[in-house]
Amino acid sequence: MLAKVISGTVLGVDGHLVDVEVDIAMGLPTFTIVGLAEGAVRESKDRVKAAIKNSGYDFPNRRIIVNLAPADLKKTGTGFDLPIALGILASTGMINTEILARTCVTGELSLDGGLRPTPGILSIALAARNAGFANYMVPEANGAEGAVVDGINTLSVAALHEAVEILAGKKPLSPIAISHADLFHQTDTSEHDFSEVKGHAHVKRALEVAAAGRHNILLSGPPGSGKTMLARRLPSILPDLSFAEALETTKIYSTLGLIPKDKSLITIRPFRAPHHTISDAGLIGGGCQFQKLLRLYNNYWDWPSIAPRFATSLFRSRQPKPSLRKPAPLDYWGAL
Repeated sequence: MLAKVISGTVLGVDGHLVDVEVDIAMGLPTFTIVGLAEGAVRESKDRVKAAIKNSGYDFPNRRIIVNLAPADLKKTGTGFDLPIALGILASTGMINTEILARTCVTGELSLDGGLRPTPGILSIALAARNAGFANYMVPEANGAEGAVVDGINTLSVAALHEAVEILAGKKPLSPIAISHADLFHQTDTSEHDFSEVKGHAHVKRALEVAAAGRHNILLSGPPGSGKTMLARRLPSILPDLSFAEALETTKIYSTLGLIPKDKSLITIRPFRAPHHTISDAGLIGGGCQFQKLLRLYNNYWDWPSIAPRFATSLFRSRQPKPSLRKPAPLDYWGAL
């Protein structure tokens, strides 16, 4: 029997929906995953098998093929565990396929059937909403993060058996509701406050103008004059993030798994202070992390201490937007 579950993967920082097709047929017992899956995805068959058995369900002793479509899109991460398990159980007739067809599913399974937090939930939630899905099922630890997105019901589950009960119609749908206004009211105050600075009136005036007009600024002076001290306190007077900016920033941090446990939305502008000895790859990322780390420098305040000592190749990489095609001219100083 064939079953299909909708899930998603993250490419760069954007979510892309993936069809998880599960076919169970007669034959020698095998479990095969196809569709350009990386190592963590291929290893999910062992986690899925143990989770289904330890949750009290029978694992079919037949020939199982899981296809992740589109096949030419690279599948990364551990979020395919739950959709694969639900696809296997749906093939045995334990799940209401009508509810499943309207639900996008993401989650990593532990061997006892519990669900672990998964990175990239916000990006996939946005993709699922834009595709018109009614529900998005996520691990309990990611529930608040997924609920930030309007227009889709976020269902948080703690274990595989709970997901099966919801999709089988035995347990009512209970979407998480979050107030965006409350998230911004709970914004943490900056660790370094601009009001703590005594003196430096002319520098403070320049920083206030730069913050108000979103201008770049270069601080120059002898060691110990207060350049870094002033720069660290500039984020406390920067304009507040709009909801669109907060969503974009949170999506980047969600993809990298950097969202704090007690937060579902990044509502303050990040501050980054790379050392002047940092390499190109350390500043903007390398390999598969290139776009992800480069986009951390978005809606942020960056203070590279002792800027003239940075390698010139770093400044060639600095651009207002994370475009990877046209390098910036040598004299472009980014957000210094």
